[in-house]
Order: sequence, then structure tokens, then C-alpha cells
Amino acid sequence: MPEEKVFKRAQQDKEQGKSPSTQAGEFVREEMHHIREGKHGARSAQQAIAIGLSKARRAGVGLPPPKQGVSSKTRAQARREKQKAKESPSHKPSTVRSRAVSGALKREGRSAASKLSLSRHARAAARKRGGQSRRQSAMKAVQTKGKIGLRGVATKAARTRKE
Repeated sequence: MPEEKVFKRAQQDKEQGKSPSTQAGEFVREEMHHIREGKHGARSAQQAIAIGLSKARRAGVGLPPPKQGVSSKTRAQARREKQKAKESPSHKPSTVRSRAVSGALKREGRSAASKLSLSRHARAAARKRGGQSRRQSAMKAVQTKGKIGLRGVATKAARTRKE
């Protein structure tokens, strides 16, 4: 069960009119913290993100089920989680199943939440989106960074070119 702080931050995002994916980001962030502090592990960054999104759907964040590139089984599960959020909890989750899931996650590695792993995942996801979309997000980043931020990025780019 997500912590109360996470619910509050997601609610605050909703009140500010931010998108459901931004609200769900709070749950993903919490999941990364859990992995980093050793509560459990994950096989990949993608799995860690999926766990966070699943928790967000169950908490009532209006996140739509994934559209493409995902199995029909996963889409169906996402729909069930969204439905579960609307209904009041009718029964307690199975203790045996819950313990089995957490036991399996405990056996997984902790590197899924590392900066390297997450940056690799972000880069791969961006590559799938295509050049035009990447360009738009880069232009948006330039506008939101400000002068000091841009100076830092330019310095880093120059250093990288030098190497």
C-alpha cells in the first residue's frame, strides 16, 4: 500500500491540473525508492515502472490502460485495476498470493532503479517515439530550463564533444 505522502502529492498534482501520468509519477517515484532502500527488487526498470503505474491505477489515478506495444493480458489487467479503484474494496487480498509476490520481488536485483538503468530505459522509450516527438520535448526543455540551466547544458555538451 502506498504511503500517505504519495497520495497527497498525487492529489496536489491533480488539483494543479496536471496530467494523470504526472500524478502516477509519484507512485513510480515511491517504487524506485522502495527498490533503492532494499524493500524489494525488480527485473528491469520497465517492471519497476509498471509496478508503480499499477499502484497508481488502484489508488484511483485516471490513467488509461496502455494502447500499443503491450500484451492484451497486460491491457486487461490495467482495465481491472482501474475498475477496482472505482469499486469499494470488497475483500482482503489473498495473503498467500501477496506473500508469494513479495517473495519473488525480494529475489530480484536492485539495479533496476539505478540511474544508469533508468536513463537507458528513458533513452530507449524516446527512440521508440520518433525524432519529431524528441525534438518537441527538447524544445520544451529549453524553454523551461532558463538561462542558468542552459549554460550548464551547453558546458556539458562542450565537455562531451571534447572527449
